[in-house]
Amino acid sequence: MDKIYTNIIEALIFSADEPLTQIEIIRAIKGIDGEEIDITPEDVETSVNELNSKYESYAVPFKISKVAKGYLHATREEYAKYVGFLSSEKTKRRLSQAALETLAIIAYKQPITKPELESIRGVNSDYILSTLLEKKLITITGRTKTIGRPLLYGTTDEFLKYFGLYNLTDLPKPREIEEIMQDDDFIEQKNRIMMNAVEEDLVNTVEKGNEDAGETE
Repeated sequence: MDKIYTNIIEALIFSADEPLTQIEIIRAIKGIDGEEIDITPEDVETSVNELNSKYESYAVPFKISKVAKGYLHATREEYAKYVGFLSSEKTKRRLSQAALETLAIIAYKQPITKPELESIRGVNSDYILSTLLEKKLITITGRTKTIGRPLLYGTTDEFLKYFGLYNLTDLPKPREIEEIMQDDDFIEQKNRIMMNAVEEDLVNTVEKGNEDAGETE
């Protein structure tokens, strides 16, 4: 593969708003330079590795990450908490504790039915499932062959993007989760998120009270 394509691959990934797959990268290159161009998925992977090595050698604060079966420019882990402090995206899309719990069960047990999910959680999950479907973090993958043929649920590529995973094999093992839970940075960020949630709920309550007062005047 011609070295010039490393720069093209970098430009394609940099300009993409969503993770770009190897096939999409190859299609873009051949769409401009012709189908006879000899470039393979392995060539794309090699270029990405070369780019990341270059980024690391120059100590730049970003890299190309493998997310949702594709490539995306992303901030390096050591800078993530600073970017996260300024970013409101996660706050707007924040999941409740119940939603996270449900999502974790689906991720590790999929495909799973609603009755199976509720037997693990011990509570009705209609609203949570509806919320996760609306956010496109889960999807209906089919039906079982048992009586009543209940729906089966599984995670989506949006789930992978939300948590920065390349595929489901990147999910942390139970032992790794325990270690993460004890990490000081994790505890600090968890406490900050909880405080933000309390403040947000308080603001919403005050605003709702003002609206109600206005209606009674």
